[in-house]
Amino acid sequence: MSSRTFVVGVGMTKFEKIESRDWEYPDMVTEAVGTALADAGISYGQVQRAAVGYVFQPSTAGQRALYETGMTGIPIVNVNNNCATGSSALMMAREWVQAGIVDVALAVGFEKMTKKSLVGDGTMPAVTTLDEHLKVMTAAHEWGNGPMTAQLFGNAAVEHMDRYGTTAEQIAAVAVKNHRHSVNNPYAQFRDEYTLEQVLGDKMIHAPLTRSQCSPTSDGAGAAVVVSERFVREHGLEDQAIEIVAQALTTDTAESFAERSMIDVVGAPMTKAAAAQVFAESGLSIDDVDVIELHDCFAINEIITYEGLGLCEPGEGGKLVESGATTYGGTVVVNPSGGLISKGHPLGATGLAQCAELTWQLRGQAGARQVDGARVGLQHNLGLGGACVIALYRAGTISKSSTES
Repeated sequence: MSSRTFVVGVGMTKFEKIESRDWEYPDMVTEAVGTALADAGISYGQVQRAAVGYVFQPSTAGQRALYETGMTGIPIVNVNNNCATGSSALMMAREWVQAGIVDVALAVGFEKMTKKSLVGDGTMPAVTTLDEHLKVMTAAHEWGNGPMTAQLFGNAAVEHMDRYGTTAEQIAAVAVKNHRHSVNNPYAQFRDEYTLEQVLGDKMIHAPLTRSQCSPTSDGAGAAVVVSERFVREHGLEDQAIEIVAQALTTDTAESFAERSMIDVVGAPMTKAAAAQVFAESGLSIDDVDVIELHDCFAINEIITYEGLGLCEPGEGGKLVESGATTYGGTVVVNPSGGLISKGHPLGATGLAQCAELTWQLRGQAGARQVDGARVGLQHNLGLGGACVIALYRAGTISKSSTES
């Protein structure tokens, strides 16, 4: 049997405003995992390994998170890769299946966040995992009072505007689009539509980024069941199996800092490298992709990511979103879930939420936000520090009548 891998079950909680719901991280994980197992039609006893991702809990929180689902003695590996944590856990689970170590692996991501990440105190930390990034930023930009990540991406936006003529309106158009998409997503933290004027006039976080152009702090969890082709066939799961046809994880290289560019510092080279790897592995191109869930932690990053994925040439991302090419009726629908800006961003859960959305889209189960005829989906999950995970998903690649690969 081949080493192909399939997502056969997904689940996620609604992403919530922090401290708005009386729950702890094991509660949210139990909910998400229970939904994913039910979707796959299997029990926790059939899971052979689990990769559990989170950022703000202590070591072995993955074990504690799953205790209420079951204590079966399986290997549980804890994963922390900043905002790319969830997709890193998914990649680990897929690699176990791909290597033939197990037939059934569980990927989980969760986060219970605090208000601390909402504010900046105007001081630069003495030591941080982003030391190299901050050296580039503070050499060209004054240290501000906003959250560190907002400063990094806000200054990348300034550079994009200066270098390419991108406008504040074009950057804000990303938020307008994604908030509009979120209206149809019952899992989203925010489900309100905003006009361009409202986005531009919102509270400034770090110029040019206003509050509605920034992902909020959120609580929530997501999960996915990844299985082998053999397991799909033996359990009759062909109709719901979505293949992960390619996946890549990249980290920073010297290129990220060599040009002293804020666009590079916030991950553009990692995105470009990961995209090249998944397209080479799959034999597909960006033109084959119907739907994309990408890491719009700040509105400017969606524009930068368009360019890294090859949706447009460098500097053309602002014009692309302004043209309507990345929404319904355009060339490709980007962030039908509402993206991080609207759906929310519990750091460890984001990558699994992207996986869930793409699985639903490729199965035709996304309801009012369904992308017509979606067959190929792309996931992009970015963490500064740094890590970028890109995955390509494809529907209809396994059928009951097909022969063994």
